[in-house]
This record gives sequence, C-alpha cells and structure tokens, in this order.
Amino acid sequence: MNIYSFLADDDQQSNQYKYVLNTTSKLQERRKSDRSESIFGDSDLRSCALRLAQQGDYAEAIALLTQLICRHPHNAVDYNNRGLIYFQSGERQKALYDYNTALKLNPYLASAYNNRANYYAACGELAVALTDYDRAIDLKPHHIRAWINRGITWRDLGQYEEAIENFEVALLFGQLEGHIWAERGRTYHLWGDWNCAIADYRRALTQLPSLDNDNDITGCRLRFQLENWLDELLSQSAS
Repeated sequence: MNIYSFLADDDQQSNQYKYVLNTTSKLQERRKSDRSESIFGDSDLRSCALRLAQQGDYAEAIALLTQLICRHPHNAVDYNNRGLIYFQSGERQKALYDYNTALKLNPYLASAYNNRANYYAACGELAVALTDYDRAIDLKPHHIRAWINRGITWRDLGQYEEAIENFEVALLFGQLEGHIWAERGRTYHLWGDWNCAIADYRRALTQLPSLDNDNDITGCRLRFQLENWLDELLSQSAS
C-alpha cells in the first residue's frame, strides 16, 4: 500500500485558537485539582480537546472528550471526534468502536463514515473503505474530504482513471487545492504520465504549508511526501 494522508473530519473544531489556547491550561489544571463537573461549557471542552489533539496531546484530548461523552452519552459527534483522536494516536480498535457507536446514534453522520473509511483503508480493507466513502458522499455530496480519500483509495487499487475523476470533482469545490493537486499528481506519477505529475506537484507546492508550520500537520506531512515524490520523478526523468 502507498503511504498517503487521509483527510479526517473535525466538524466541531473552533477557529478561535487564541481563546482555546488560553483556556486549555485552565482546563488541564481544573481536571488535576477538582473531580467535580467542569465549569467550562461543552463547546469549550470540545474546542480544547481538538486543539490539544493538534498539538499531539492525545491523552488529554481523549480525557476531555470522554468527559463530554459522560455528560451527553447520546451525542454522536463526540464519539466521532474521540474516535478520530484514538485513530491519530494509533489506537485503531478504540477508534473503530467509537465510529461504530457514533453511527448507531446517528446513521446520517457523513463525517463518521469518512473517518471509519479511513480506518478500513489504513487496515488494507479497501473495498469496505470504498463503501463507507460512498455512503459519506451520498449523505453529503459536497463532502470534499470523502471525494479526496475515495480517490486515494481507487489509486491504491490501481484504478487510476477512477481516482483522477474523484480528484477532478473535488477540485470543483474550490477547497484544499494543494492536497488535491498533490494526490492527483501522485496518481499521474504512478500511471506513467510524468508531465502531468510534475505540473500537479508544482501547483501543490504553491498551496501547501512549509515544513515548519505547526498549524497544519497534515499539510506539512503531505508536503514532505510530495517533495520526495517530485525528487523521485525528476531523478527518473534525468536518468
């Protein structure tokens, strides 16, 4: 299987990062010193949990989401988000359990199908993954992450034409162009169309964050892969 970056959903992530950073330390101290119910609201806990996950503090993020689940045991979004963080931390079986629970609570949650599909694809169960990506797109036709991820999975199956078609649709939404061009370029690369691959790689490099950008770990990881792919291709072209 190729190494690639699936795009996961984090629907509840707040953009108010300054506030989140200010409250994160307070939440951590509160949890250490007081077992009573947190004075912070649900949205504060959720935002801080996802921000902590971005910073790599998975254990604390999971603890905050677990607190939310205790408060609201029927909230599918919190199970989905905790599953995402479990997956990022390498605890795949716990992630699958949370995704399944989220979908039992809300069988129409498109982001949970996308995230569960990422789990199946990472485990090599590509046909099962495609079924979940299909479901996510059926529920939410403009689900750009599912379109990209489904394209990656088709590519991994060697179905390059289908992969390109998915990336072409994803480009219509006008978002995540750097990711899409990188993945489409990789598809052209593996398909043997090196000119198109180089063009897409270079387009992607104008959009993806620099390697020292801490705010977009997925984008940085993809840029690192892309630079390796481009070096590989250029070396092959020169030989």
